Amino acid sequence: MPKEDLIRGRVSFGAQEQYRVLLEGGGETAAEPSGALRGYGELPAVGDWVRVRPASEFCLIEEVEARRTAFIRRAAGRVHASQCVAANIDVCFVVSGLDGDFNLRRIERYLVLAWESGARPVVVLNKADVCVDAGRAVDAVRCSAGEAEVVAISARRSVEPLRPWLWPGATAALLGSSGAGKSTIANALIGGTLATHEVRENDSRGRHTTTARMLMAVPGGAWLIDTPGMRELGLLANETSLDLGFPDIASLAAQCRFGDCRHEQEPGCAVRQALDEGRIPAGRWVSYAKLQREARHHALEADASAQRAEKRKWKAIHKASKRLYRERGR
Repeated sequence: MPKEDLIRGRVSFGAQEQYRVLLEGGGETAAEPSGALRGYGELPAVGDWVRVRPASEFCLIEEVEARRTAFIRRAAGRVHASQCVAANIDVCFVVSGLDGDFNLRRIERYLVLAWESGARPVVVLNKADVCVDAGRAVDAVRCSAGEAEVVAISARRSVEPLRPWLWPGATAALLGSSGAGKSTIANALIGGTLATHEVRENDSRGRHTTTARMLMAVPGGAWLIDTPGMRELGLLANETSLDLGFPDIASLAAQCRFGDCRHEQEPGCAVRQALDEGRIPAGRWVSYAKLQREARHHALEADASAQRAEKRKWKAIHKASKRLYRERGR
């Protein structure tokens, strides 16, 4: 089949290189990546626009279109690889339970990755009905969320506060740890029956109710991606996204006397002064410093990876040139 005859569609389900694709002309089909895509391309993620070739029992995914936005984390484990969690999203719903699941530092990490994705981050504080002082938690998150909007809900009662971000054609992704209530929110928004489990009483954490990423239609024309809870959230972001996640610290850093200030013992350091005066919570500064180290490490890794790729490219070119000369000399 010529390239121009490939069928366009959008990945609606993904688990262990097994996919389902919503075809642009209607219908849904099982799909697998082609051998060429496995060998030389990037595997698709839920939300990706792809082009498929019909086969006997399923379609072969031949191409993955360029992503408009993507929520990407470092793959779990020790391998230095990235994992696209959701692609072509407009809104990142960062979901945290207002029970034992609540962790301000984890929310900060999610927000940095959400800004890096290119999508609009919204912090959703779920289970407001079981929180003794939900207002205090909301205020704490708003102080840390920068330009990201913060909303508190009880998904078992109503998810209507989330509707303004689900305009026709928009795609939103539910991101957060297990037990935060993502599947409960998804059920309420789509009118579906995704499985849910009660959280453990000792730590308010849940089992992985959602085991694969899924793209689902929301009444009114929006799309919703539900994702499994993530035990690890390795940072793959640059310092610009870090500044968006920590605008208070970024603003102070711009006031330091020296442009390369490390905020340690340098004279005229506006950040150290704010820390000494208690204008920056110590925990927030520790979180920022840790994420900054990860961002700089990622930048060094990316640069080294680019150099290796360039070296491999020229090595392949030289090999091809030598082979061509040998063939011409015969």
